[in-house]
Amino acid sequence: MIDFTLDPQGIATLSWNMPGRSQNVLNGESCEALFAAIERAVADAAVNGILMTSAKPDFIAGGDLEWLLSANDAGELFGRVMRLHRALRRLETSGKPVAMALPGMTLGGGLEIALAGHYRVAADNPKARFGLPEVTLGLLPGGGGTQRLPRLIGIQKALPLLLEGKRLKAAEALKLGILDAVVAPGTEVQAARDWLLAQQETKQQPWDARGYRIPGGAVSSPTVQQVFMAANAMLRAKTCGNYPAPANILSCVYEGLITDIDTALRTEARYFVETVMTPEAKNMIRTLFFSMGEANKLAGRPAGVPMQTYRKIGVLGAGMMGAGVAYVAARAGMQVVLIDMAQDAAEKGKAYSQALVDRQVERGQLAQEKGQALLDRIVPTTDYALLQGAEIVIEAVFEDRAIKADVTRKSEAVIAADAIFASNTSTLPITGLAEASARPANFIGLHFFSPVDRMPLVEVIVGKQTSQDTLARSLDLVQALGMTPIVVNDSRGFYTSRVFSTYVLEGLAMLKEGIAPALIENAGLMAGMPVGPLALTDEVSSELVHKIDQQTRADLGDAYQPRPGHDVAAQMVGLGRIGKKAGKGYYEYPQGGRKHLWSGLGELFPPAGSQPDVQHLIERLVAVQALETVRCMEEGVLTAARDADVGAILAWGFPAFRGGPLSWVQSVGLAQFAAQCERLAGQHGTRFAPPALLQAMAEKGEGFYR
Repeated sequence: MIDFTLDPQGIATLSWNMPGRSQNVLNGESCEALFAAIERAVADAAVNGILMTSAKPDFIAGGDLEWLLSANDAGELFGRVMRLHRALRRLETSGKPVAMALPGMTLGGGLEIALAGHYRVAADNPKARFGLPEVTLGLLPGGGGTQRLPRLIGIQKALPLLLEGKRLKAAEALKLGILDAVVAPGTEVQAARDWLLAQQETKQQPWDARGYRIPGGAVSSPTVQQVFMAANAMLRAKTCGNYPAPANILSCVYEGLITDIDTALRTEARYFVETVMTPEAKNMIRTLFFSMGEANKLAGRPAGVPMQTYRKIGVLGAGMMGAGVAYVAARAGMQVVLIDMAQDAAEKGKAYSQALVDRQVERGQLAQEKGQALLDRIVPTTDYALLQGAEIVIEAVFEDRAIKADVTRKSEAVIAADAIFASNTSTLPITGLAEASARPANFIGLHFFSPVDRMPLVEVIVGKQTSQDTLARSLDLVQALGMTPIVVNDSRGFYTSRVFSTYVLEGLAMLKEGIAPALIENAGLMAGMPVGPLALTDEVSSELVHKIDQQTRADLGDAYQPRPGHDVAAQMVGLGRIGKKAGKGYYEYPQGGRKHLWSGLGELFPPAGSQPDVQHLIERLVAVQALETVRCMEEGVLTAARDADVGAILAWGFPAFRGGPLSWVQSVGLAQFAAQCERLAGQHGTRFAPPALLQAMAEKGEGFYR
């Protein structure tokens, strides 16, 4: 667990080496081993210096969240945290010099342990990152990070790292003063040992020395007071008070740094336990850590299918979506044939990758030769014959069944019999598109999101005839691209487009009811959505909303069920106010100025004399998305709650603090949510009626998660 050796010079080396794990983590067993190793090194008079390192490529990846959440109550968790604090204080106050040799990744609890050393030397490892990213999972650092980091580098430098969870490269951490030295990989242990051997005096931390002053100013200084005031204001504006962790971090730093370090660590422990116990933290951990990890490890991959390696892929359509797919495939090392109707259109598609590469080279993020190699892997062409040898072809052509059928037939005439054909459609059912294929078992949907190079999600859509072999091999591609897959079964709108539309349409329905546009938009932001529903409609365009509704009406005939909001989109289309791309929609987009709500909305949709409470609007905007997600589970469009929640957060920005639609329902309680839906249905119509699945699960006391 932690190997202990003592050399003739009196240097005790504590090397983390957790068996059966690829990375070292803080859990019950490793903490017990750490406490024992620290006590042994401190108590042994033969030990002159203590060197802590790792036998694995990384130092410590952080805390084991399963262990963290296994505490029976707040008291037990507080006790665990305080034991760690006491052990690290024992280490740093022993008088013996302590050096940390960090070979690679040093994050979260790993960096907190490293901060308890008197000297930190890291390998110049390009993959290594240093930081305290706990806030991204709804937590705050609980191993002393909120107290040691600002005492080491100053409050102004520490707050962005604590509040944003930034991960620094070794050079950045050195510049900030988190690291004392960066050396060639493989020499960090010797460098730490050399430093220990050079120490002649009793060592102590700066914050334990008489006359210590916080770098950059104490909490009471006017400059730092302004920093806290600005941070509080920015935090409120950004989070609307929905995220407990960053607010608790600010309080923890403020309160801790006006006391001595031991009192401060108790303060941190209290805030840490309080934060862990919040539903927001549990939601975020469940989805952003556990469910995301399962999705990235292809938990939905059918068993027994050999892993597919991709060397060459075809991309049909060199517009923004196709160009983006070509880029991420080339970035992953694949040869890409990028096809369009005209050569100049195909060349323009490759130019998208050229622009991305140029920007990265200019910023020093990519070597020139590697960037050129990436571009060389993309072949723009009009010739379908070049698809020969491609393991998969992804079409990203115009949303027209006839065009898609044509490119399907042209591709299948060239590619191997076992090659996969994937459609990037966001609206057209995969089963219908597969009718143009001579091998529908090899036909699947791969719904990428724009811009592809920045949106990590891929919605993998299984048609009625798609084989399990094709599903497994398609998931292999998504993983090879470094992206996150969710698996859904074919249906109109699939999952992401279908549920996303309910948020937009509910906002439009509110507008028709006479609710003030600004109130609607603010309710969306206060609910935790990244953009209000009216602004979001402008982004996707009312024209698209209207076209999808018209197509659905035509396809379903008598089975079509109108939804409030579609008629509002139709009105805006009739006025030519289709959205941002036209420079006018629910908002005005003046050249060189900031967008603002269109003043004519008041005439088109007269405001009601009495406006509802904003909390009621928030409730509607969240519930309508959660309800549609439950319906997707009921209909079998979704088969795993994991895919629902990961997809919602990554695809359309469902609030992370809610954990995704089903995680949110779970935290509210299924019976309570069903009752809420019945009340909303009575007020606003049958679209809020609780599905049978929800009612049945509520009656049985079941949940979407264990």
